[in-house]
Amino acid sequence: MKLLREVNEHVDHLIEESAAGKKNHYLSGVFMEAGVKNRNGRSYPDEVLSNEALRFQNEIVKENRGFGELGHPQGPAINLDRVAILIKEINKAGTQFMGKALVTETPMGQIVKGLLEGEAKLGVSSRALGSLKEEDHVMIVQPDLKLITVDVVADPSAPNAFVQGIMEGNSEWVEDGAGGWKTMEIIENTKKKIKKMSISEINERKVQLFEDFLVKVVSK
Repeated sequence: MKLLREVNEHVDHLIEESAAGKKNHYLSGVFMEAGVKNRNGRSYPDEVLSNEALRFQNEIVKENRGFGELGHPQGPAINLDRVAILIKEINKAGTQFMGKALVTETPMGQIVKGLLEGEAKLGVSSRALGSLKEEDHVMIVQPDLKLITVDVVADPSAPNAFVQGIMEGNSEWVEDGAGGWKTMEIIENTKKKIKKMSISEINERKVQLFEDFLVKVVSK
C-alpha cells in the first residue's frame, strides 16, 4: 500500500473555555472529502472513505488515540514527540468529513498555538495507507484504505514568506532573548541550504524546510 497524504488548506481556529475557566484551542473544518479529484490526482469513493472514517472515529478517536503531528512525517508511524493535536471528532456531512482537533500542550502544540495566536493560517493533512487503481486518468483509492491520522501543516503562503524572510537576512522576529545565538545559527544554516538550491528545488522543498526550521527552533 502507498502512503497517501491529502491537504485541506483552510481550517478554523476555535477557542473554547472549559467549566474550570481554561481556554482550549481547536482546529475545526473539512478534514477529508470524497468523490472529487484532488490536487494529487486521486479520488476517494464515498463508500470507501465513509467506512474508514467511521472505523477511525470508533476505534481511534473515541479511545483518545487520534494523535496528529506538526508537519509532514515521512512514514505512517505516529511520532509522539511531534504530536500537536488530538482529534476529537470526524463527522460526515455530505461528501465532506468535518473534523475537530484539540491543540495539545506538547512542544509542537505550543508552536501551533503561537502561530494561531499570531493569526497564521494553518491547514490539515490526512495521512493514510491504501492501494490505487487508475480509471479515466484518475487514481481511485481502493477499499483497503486505512486512515492513520490527520496532521497540522502550514498554509502554502507561510513557507513562501519563510523563504523570503530568511533570504532577506532580517532575523529579529525569531530572537527570544534566551539562547538566541543558537536560533541565529539555525537561520544561517538554513540560508546556506537555500542558496545551494535551484528555484525548482526551493519550490519543491520549501514546506519541508519550513517545518524542519520550526522543529529545530522549538527544540533549542
